[in-house]
Amino acid sequence: MSKVYQVGIVGCGGIANGKHLPSLIKLNNVELTAFCDIVVERAEEAAAKYGSETARVYSDYREMLEKEALDIVHVLTPNDSHAEIAIAALEAGNHVMCEKPMAKTAEDARRMVEAAKRTGKKLTIGYNNRFRADSMYLKKLCEDGDLGHIYLAKAHAIRRRAVPTWGVFLDEEKQGGGPLIDIGTHALDLTLWMMDNYKPKVVLGTKYHELSQKENAANAWGPWDPKKFTVEDSAFGMIVMENGATVMLESSWAINSLEVDEAKCSLSGSAAGADMKNGLRINGEEHGRLYTKEIDLGSGGVAFYDGKAENAADVEMRSWIEAVDQDLEPVVTPEQACVVSEILEAIYESARTGKAVYMN
Repeated sequence: MSKVYQVGIVGCGGIANGKHLPSLIKLNNVELTAFCDIVVERAEEAAAKYGSETARVYSDYREMLEKEALDIVHVLTPNDSHAEIAIAALEAGNHVMCEKPMAKTAEDARRMVEAAKRTGKKLTIGYNNRFRADSMYLKKLCEDGDLGHIYLAKAHAIRRRAVPTWGVFLDEEKQGGGPLIDIGTHALDLTLWMMDNYKPKVVLGTKYHELSQKENAANAWGPWDPKKFTVEDSAFGMIVMENGATVMLESSWAINSLEVDEAKCSLSGSAAGADMKNGLRINGEEHGRLYTKEIDLGSGGVAFYDGKAENAADVEMRSWIEAVDQDLEPVVTPEQACVVSEILEAIYESARTGKAVYMN
């Protein structure tokens, strides 16, 4: 029987309750023993619902790290505190999963990479969209060379009207940005992973506040307060990689467009293309004819039985704990996530200055 890992949670808000905790509690070799949140009532509620019988609650992560004998810490706080807490947890001898984006700034992301190397502990970032069935299938195609050399990619993160109005999502000081760093980060991570290309050369970006100041706006979570909407409502980037490949990134929480896609990518390779626009589709040419294949990702195939399918969060958490237990490299490495943060920061910098940003 494998070891039972003692896990501490820092940040007991939406992402903890919506993703991490429901999936972690399904694992037999995980015990949720410590819960921390600056709003202690949130930690108490999470501990009561998901914690072990002896789970303890804290309002200060430093006290939790000092008093608890943990193996793993999940950092699920606003972006501006990711680096501080993750580095402290690593230095206290814990493996760390930090929610996306890796950090508010690229410099903080690099500090996290260095801390993981220095301590010898595992660090991963919560890019759960890699673990969807369509993503894993497409990744296998890319690895096998079915698409050939991928020289053009598009990363899609477009919401028509879905601005998150709770928490600190609209606070630039806490988050570092809006839809680009919130959902654009997922699409960019997915795209770079498919390409296995983490060497950006030059970045050009734009961002907009065209709809953010609208009063009584139609929105999935109710109207936003224009006075509190300090981040962009949409942002776009073009990234040219060192090998000449081009990546186009689009992100919005609010935009006048019917083309709505989130955490998806489109790839054009020398042998074939692929997109996630309407299910997973592969396109190309065979025997002098063009083709489009639609991949059936259903888990059934037997009469009267639909099969068993895991959601992406369950696969993500199981994979992460397996990486710790079996001393494997996490599916999402800190070096990969750091490049995502560096590109996002370059897009914001380019949007601010009106100039292209040349990477190292």
